[in-house]
Amino acid sequence: MEIDGQLIKRRAVFSKAVRDLGPWHAVSEDAAAALSARHRRKVVDDSLRLIDDLTNRPLDPLFSDARLTQQKQRSKFSTWFTRIIVFIICIAVGFVGIVFVRQLNTDPRRQVRASLISELQAQNASLKKTTTEVTDLHTKVSRLSDSMPNAGPDSTLTQDEMTNGALAVKGSGIVVTLADPVASGTANGNGPRENNANHIRVVTDSDLQNIVNLLWKAGAEAISVNGYRLGVSTSVRTAGQTILIGVNQVASPYKIEAIGNQKNLSQAMDNDSQPGLYRTLNAAGINPQVSRSYSLRLPAAQATGVTHAKRSK
Repeated sequence: MEIDGQLIKRRAVFSKAVRDLGPWHAVSEDAAAALSARHRRKVVDDSLRLIDDLTNRPLDPLFSDARLTQQKQRSKFSTWFTRIIVFIICIAVGFVGIVFVRQLNTDPRRQVRASLISELQAQNASLKKTTTEVTDLHTKVSRLSDSMPNAGPDSTLTQDEMTNGALAVKGSGIVVTLADPVASGTANGNGPRENNANHIRVVTDSDLQNIVNLLWKAGAEAISVNGYRLGVSTSVRTAGQTILIGVNQVASPYKIEAIGNQKNLSQAMDNDSQPGLYRTLNAAGINPQVSRSYSLRLPAAQATGVTHAKRSK
């Protein structure tokens, strides 16, 4: 664009296509001829021309041409109206953002936690009420039992409870002790291996079950393992690497106490009566020790509820 014969703005000239465009601004014929004859940068390669255009002239030529036109002056009312609208939009966006952030900061688990606390308090209150009722009933039963004439001990009931392991008993019997090879100690620490494997053969729940069964078969009246009495529903099993008597963990050395006829129990557990059992255990480095005792005290077994068995007439 020229004002008073002076070029104040120059049309953007880049890219190869601009050569085909005619002058948009009003210039004289001499100026147009001089402008078309002006030396242009010669770019022989398209890729270099593209890089040069993007680096030095990133704007589109038509956009640059549009900037040459004079923009219409906006009125003050339009300017202030636009500013007020933008201000209101900013206020609205900020308010919505604050509400959104407060919503995010709200912990939704708080209500769930409060509900669980209320439920737990209600359950505790119900349990406390039930416990109080049970205590009152026990008190009434004891009071009524004391008011009844003393009929003396029931020998049949006592015998049944002793047989079932519900009562603590004492008497003579034998004690069988088993220990793992590592616990019993070896001269060089190299105990027998199980099936040529890398782990040492130790006492298992099957070994304890075999010995307990032999003692029951020999007439044992009460048996305990490491102080845990075997009742009618007490199991001897393995959970992982641990042997359980019922729900109680036991570890080597295993001490099996049996009350009964000492002679019969000892003969049932000696080497002559059980050559195969001793041969297997001795090969694994386990040496059962059998001793007699004249005063064994076995506690009562843990009571369990009977749900399926019924008395048969």
